[in-house]
Amino acid sequence: MGVHDLTGRNALVTGGAQGLGAQMAAALAQAGAGVVIADIDEEAGRATADAIERSGARAAFVALDVTEDAGWESAVAVTIAELGGFDLLVNNAGVEITELLTDISQDRVRAMLDINLLGPALGIKHAFRAMRPGGPAGTGGTIVNISSVAATIAFPGIAMYSATKSGVDRLTRVAAMESGKLGYGVRVNCVYPGLVGNRMGLALANDVVELGLFPDTDEAVGAVVGQTPLGRLATGEEIAAAVVFLASDAAGFITGAGLPVDGGMGM
Repeated sequence: MGVHDLTGRNALVTGGAQGLGAQMAAALAQAGAGVVIADIDEEAGRATADAIERSGARAAFVALDVTEDAGWESAVAVTIAELGGFDLLVNNAGVEITELLTDISQDRVRAMLDINLLGPALGIKHAFRAMRPGGPAGTGGTIVNISSVAATIAFPGIAMYSATKSGVDRLTRVAAMESGKLGYGVRVNCVYPGLVGNRMGLALANDVVELGLFPDTDEAVGAVVGQTPLGRLATGEEIAAAVVFLASDAAGFITGAGLPVDGGMGM
């Protein structure tokens, strides 16, 4: 049994249909956890859950809009029913909208606030209620929130996204304190992923070019790499490995912490 073995754990991963969320879900399953994929994209979410099941792990899908209380209640209930318990939440669902401060739209800002900040807050609410003593799962557990290197650096064009991800950091620390003080038995940590060369990462690069901040996509990506001591972008596997670590007993005395997986960019 490896130090990061998650056999017997029961996880709910938001935004797990594709991208980093799907890679996190697959890594948790590979470590032995049962996984429920929660997403608004039912087709992609079911496909991801099916792929995990074909690998020999337990998996299921539940439709979830992370901004809705009722949706969270249903998602937690489905997780417990499908997996037989619930002791690991990965608050990964998020959206990045690039715009200059002179051009911010209140609707776009509210969308990021709702998905990136309210979503994890509701997730913590319902995870605490389920995992704490007397809850329907009731054995304690772990919450891993996905923040961003954007919470620790000043990069043009992403002011409001950075603000929401900074909020995730503060939310994580207060949640960890409340869990400890109230005896919930739930560790709460967050990860700061660096830029990954996936669809979301490349979309950001294209967006800052369109805003006139960089002459082309290569220059935009190069600016990120140039600020990164390890001299490259992150991989999805590296981000997922950090989530597995924080979910595991190897991190058993870690709570209220933020783990940078950014190649040193945010130091």
